[in-house]
Amino acid sequence: MSAQSCELYLITPPKIEIDAFAEDLAAALDAGPVACLQLRLKDTSDDEVKRAAETLLPVCHARGVPLLMNDRPDLALVTGCDGAHVGQQDTPYDEARRILGDEAMIGVTCHNSIHLAMEAAEAGADYVAFGAFYPTETKEILHHADIETLQTWASFSTVPCVAIGGITQDNAKPLIEAGADFICVITAVWKHSDGPAAGVKRFAELLRAT
Repeated sequence: MSAQSCELYLITPPKIEIDAFAEDLAAALDAGPVACLQLRLKDTSDDEVKRAAETLLPVCHARGVPLLMNDRPDLALVTGCDGAHVGQQDTPYDEARRILGDEAMIGVTCHNSIHLAMEAAEAGADYVAFGAFYPTETKEILHHADIETLQTWASFSTVPCVAIGGITQDNAKPLIEAGADFICVITAVWKHSDGPAAGVKRFAELLRAT
């Protein structure tokens, strides 16, 4: 995954009604450019996660959007996802790569650490993710990231970086200007007052203008 300019990276809400969400996803992906979708469900059985992946994959692939599995490269493999995103407490990057192979897209959470990002990049990660930059309702904030971290990474590394954590259409601009290759969004799209498609359109306008 590489970005010529900043792109939108979507994550699913932690709880979804799969069939209804598939319709919302189709509308969102049709509304503007989306770089990828990460399937991140919490407190959900493996069977439900697999059913979600199998339902959402055709929606994504019909629109040329890769689907990544959060935390679970083993489930990514069995469901045919395009890759996985792993955190510092999840499956180690090397193990995820062994499971998924050289062609899979694998990203790594690096919190606010240039050191962790360098380790991930040197190991072969396709992107590194920094966050959280702002308060968020979808995840307890254990690590806060500074905009300076994005600036530092962008100044010397060619490995794409993702900014995550409470990003909205109103606060994304400083992160884009600091050098984020992707802005990762959940609530600002899926809970947009006018619907997910409107949320994506707003980000598309912002990204074109920044």
